[in-house]
Order: sequence, then C-alpha cells, then structure tokens
Amino acid sequence: MKNNLKVQRAIKDLTQEDLAKLLGVSRQTINSIEKNRYVPSTVLALKLSKVFEISVNDIFELEIED
Repeated sequence: MKNNLKVQRAIKDLTQEDLAKLLGVSRQTINSIEKNRYVPSTVLALKLSKVFEISVNDIFELEIED
C-alpha cells in the first residue's frame, strides 16, 4: 500500500512528532507508515483522514500486489 503521508504532513507543516501527538501514537509509528513498513489500523487511518481533512483514499492507495 502506497501513501502520501509525508506530503500531507508537509502541507500542514507538521513534524512526525507533532502528528504522533495529535493521534496518540509514537513518532516511530508515523515513520513506519511513511516508509511503508506498517499498515495502520482502520481507526488510525480514519484519524489521519480527520487531521488532514481529506479522505482515507487520498492518503492511502492500494497497489496491485496488495
């Protein structure tokens, strides 16, 4: 699954730490999502959607091999 979380953070001028605090997760979790090492839960994906005020589909994209 691809994501554009890093781009969305830049648009909102948020660090990984800032975003992690808003979501109640660790900075390492945000880093792992951005590097495609971790697929977030549905709840976390929805929280990201709220923070960035865009749909989950605008943050995450399924790839053919998914």
